[in-house]
Order: sequence, then C-alpha cells, then structure tokens
Amino acid sequence: MSTGTKIPVVFLWHMHQPDYRDCVTGEYYFPWTYLHALKDYVDMAAHLEAHPRCKAVFNYVPILIEQLDDYARQLRANLNSGLAIKDPVLALLTQADRPSPGSPEFLDLLEKCTRANRDRIIERFSPFRQLVHMLDAWRQDDDLPCYFNQQFLTDLAMWYHLGWLGETVRRQDPRVEQLQKQGTGFSDEQRRELLTIIAELMTDLLPRYKRLADSGQAEIITSPYAHPILPLLQDFNTTREAMPDAPLPAASHYPDGDQRAHWHLQKGLEVFESHFGFKPQGCWASEGAVSDGALDSLAKAGFRWTATGDSVMHNSLQKSQNEAAAQALKEQPDRRHRAFAVADKSVNIFFRDDGLSDKIGFEYANWHADDAVGDFLHHLENIADSASDPQSCVISIVMDGENAWEYYPENAYYFLDALYARLADHPRLYTTTYSEFLDSQPTPETLNGLCAGSWVYGTFSTWIAHVEKNKAWDILCQAKTDFDEVIEAGALQGDALRLATEQLALCEGSDWFWWFGDYNPSDSVRDFDYLFRQHIKNLYQLMGKDAPAKLDIPISLGSGTPANGGVMRQGHADANS
Repeated sequence: MSTGTKIPVVFLWHMHQPDYRDCVTGEYYFPWTYLHALKDYVDMAAHLEAHPRCKAVFNYVPILIEQLDDYARQLRANLNSGLAIKDPVLALLTQADRPSPGSPEFLDLLEKCTRANRDRIIERFSPFRQLVHMLDAWRQDDDLPCYFNQQFLTDLAMWYHLGWLGETVRRQDPRVEQLQKQGTGFSDEQRRELLTIIAELMTDLLPRYKRLADSGQAEIITSPYAHPILPLLQDFNTTREAMPDAPLPAASHYPDGDQRAHWHLQKGLEVFESHFGFKPQGCWASEGAVSDGALDSLAKAGFRWTATGDSVMHNSLQKSQNEAAAQALKEQPDRRHRAFAVADKSVNIFFRDDGLSDKIGFEYANWHADDAVGDFLHHLENIADSASDPQSCVISIVMDGENAWEYYPENAYYFLDALYARLADHPRLYTTTYSEFLDSQPTPETLNGLCAGSWVYGTFSTWIAHVEKNKAWDILCQAKTDFDEVIEAGALQGDALRLATEQLALCEGSDWFWWFGDYNPSDSVRDFDYLFRQHIKNLYQLMGKDAPAKLDIPISLGSGTPANGGVMRQGHADANS
C-alpha cells in the first residue's frame, strides 16, 4: 500500500516521580527523584543530543520539576555555604553528622545504599559488589557483631551514587573514571568531588531539556500537577465504562472532583511555564487516563493533544456509536496508527502501540542491542509498508523514560544509541513530535465516543476497584470532606491555605493507589503505603486538625513478584496473565 513516503515515529518518554518530601519538614523520605535524574534523565537527554537528526517528546510531571529544582538549589547551597541537604542518602556525600556505627539509623543507611539493581548495577562494579556481599554475610548471621564503621558507609555511599550515574556521564567525565579506579577508602575531598559532579548534573538538567526544546529537537509536555487520575477525580463511575461490574469505594464520588481536576491542570501549567518559559501543546493525562470529561478539561486548559494506550481505542470501538469506525479499522487495521478526534472534542488523541512499546519496556533488555533494534525496526517497517494513507500515519511509542533502563546492560546505552542512529539514517522512517505531526494537517480517524480508561489494560483497575485501593479512596474522600469544612469555616487564609491546598494535591496523586494490592512486592507497598498515610497526616496537621487514628494502620501489605518489581506494567491485560 505504501507509496514510499517516509513514515513518522514518535517516542514519548514519560518522566515521573511522586513527591517524596515531607511538606512540613522538607525532608525527603526516599531518594528516587535525584537518583533517576542522575541515571535516566541525564542519559535520555545525552542520547538525543548525540543524534541531532532525531526528535522525541518528553513529559515532565510538575511535581517532579519542583523536586528537581529543589535538589539543585540544595546542592548549590551546600557546596557554597554548607547548608544541610534534606535527603539522608545524598547527605552521606557531605560533611553532615552521621548516626553512630551499629545504631539502627546507621544500619538503615547501609540498607538504603544497597537499593539498586543487583545484576546491572551492584554486580557490575567489583568494589560495590564486595561491599554489598560483606553486608549480605552480616545479614545472614545474626550472631555476628556489626563491625561496619564510618569508612565502610562512606565507601558504600560513594559506590551507590557512582552506580546510579548515567552511562553517558561515566564514559565522558574523567573525574568519574578516577573515582571508580579508587575502589575504596574514599576521602572527604573525593566525597565533595562526587557531590560537585551531581550538583552540576542536577543544576543543568532542566535547562538542558529546554535547550533541546528551543532547538526543535524535543517537544516538552506536562501532566496535571501531582499526577492524579483525572477521570476518577471527576467521576468514580467512569471505572465501569470498561469494567461494568467493578466494585467502587463506599464514597459515591470525590468531593468537588471536577474543580480539583481543573486545579491540577492550571497549577501544573503554572509550574511548567515558570521553568521552561513556554506553554506546552501536549498533556500526558496522568497514566494516560482519559474520559469524555477529562478531554473537556484538557481542552479548557488549552492543550492540543494527549495520548493513551491502544486498549482504550479497542474498548471504545466496542461502543455502538463507533460501529462505523470499528468497521473501517477492521478493513484497514493500519488506520489505528493515526491521530484520532473524539466527537466534538478539540483535543487530538494518539493511541500508544502497546505491543511495540512493551517490547522496549519488558523484552529487549535481555537481547543483544543490535538484535533488539533490528527486530524493533522490522516491526516499524511492516507498519510503514501497510500504511493506506502515509500522510496521516504515525507510529506512537509511549513509555516510561526511566525505570526500564536499569534492566538493560549499562543503562541501555547501546540500545538507545543504536536505535537513534539507525532511525536517523532510515530510508522509510523518521522521528518527529506530535505537534509537528499535527502541523502537517493529517486526516484524523473519528470516534463518536470514548470508553474511559488508561494505558494500563484500558481500564482504571490499577488505581480503583480493589478492596485496598477503594479503602484508600475512602480515606482520601473523608480527608477532602474535612478539608472543605475547614475552608468553608474560613480557618485557613493566605500561605496556610496555599500550603494545605498543595498538600491535598499530593494526597490525590496516582502513585499511592498504584501500589496498593497484594500483587505488588511488600517492600514497595510498605514504602508507598507509609507515604500516602503520612501525606494525609500532614494535610490534617496543616488544617489544624487531629488526624484519624486509622492513619496509623497500614492499608496494604503486598506479597507479589510482578515483572520489573512492579514499577512498570504492560499495556494489555493478557500480557500479564
């Protein structure tokens, strides 16, 4: 069918971490934001810079932008003035006081400095491996006295941060090479040198992406402020569009949810524009969660396009009003690789190719990079060759831009380098952005209605319709009701009102609900369960009210062993069976 016209491919890389800060103290509970920045956000920018004929879309969630900026400020303040860093793991590279060796706090820091991919990070570096193996031996024999001293913690912390550095940094910065050669016995000066490297990377991170956007090589977009599931804020019953028998929370709805959805979108735009200096054209609605109401909200906020999983498209085609579209796609399956218009909505929607996106996320990590890229391009070429309207065809690869790479050798360095290199020279394919594609005025496919869902299985089952997830929603609904009563009474004004409102937003984020459930690993469930309850407690503190006693009781324990530790999911439900 193809006429030989080059077919566009869009990579949308999603960058997201929830807020790990205690809003009252400013302390970070967990270090994942800056660690993923050093390893993944830095590498993803560097790979695109290395291939100037390639383009990509990057989504930065506003609450992540704020944390990245906060870390950069804290690092500069520490190096310039000695001000304390409010992350206990990162602070191990400073002159901050430490707990006494053998104390529970000391042992907790040792444990935190082993939370990395065992095969791809720890075992890769001989000194890091030896340090962790020593800790393993102590863990396995309770009768052994703990002889780990401050130098051991220093060496472990140094290797923890060296291991989490991006591969492009490791290969290009001679200071890193020298530190790795050191092995053990790191000095205070070497700790400061590594901290300086980290500060440089963090300080230039967002400006680096802005430069890519300014050059036209990248399109930077955003999400609602704290990454809430917009359709669930607006109406729990949207769950049943794809899951008719889904059990819902006892609360009939989230109080004033439509207004909260609007708040997240406006606040997110405010944060994004303050850092990047322009208004984004696209919005990755958190977790690709869309509904008719969510599309209306995106349109009101001024967005031009959004994206989600192709299971949402398949579910939508089952609706009676989409019979004509379903027949057209049955006759020409290639038409799913286009922009879609939904009824009278002004926001274009793109459907992720779940199969191809999940090959990168779950399959190719254990392939040789050249074989993986060759297989991937073969699939792209087949789609290009079948395009009945090449001018309107676009292949959408949408996926997590961070968590997949730790399962690849050397942070996917060879895979990503080969992928961009071969696409840059490909005779039948080229990379672009969604906004550039829409500028070419392609002919969209039309749906007369949308079946609400997300990129995960085309449903909202990852965030609701489970006993523990529903329990969390009921806790949040009660907190929102209490919040509304405080506001109505006029008890909060000025900064106090602003802080409480922003804290409420953190409680509304999607991440807590993602992790509730027995199919998730217990360690991760414990961490995110604690964070959710702590964020709710902090909300009550900011409201000047006592938190309910039930917030001291865990909601979920977890016991599962999902692929990739549960940080990513595949787009189709049958892929996870």
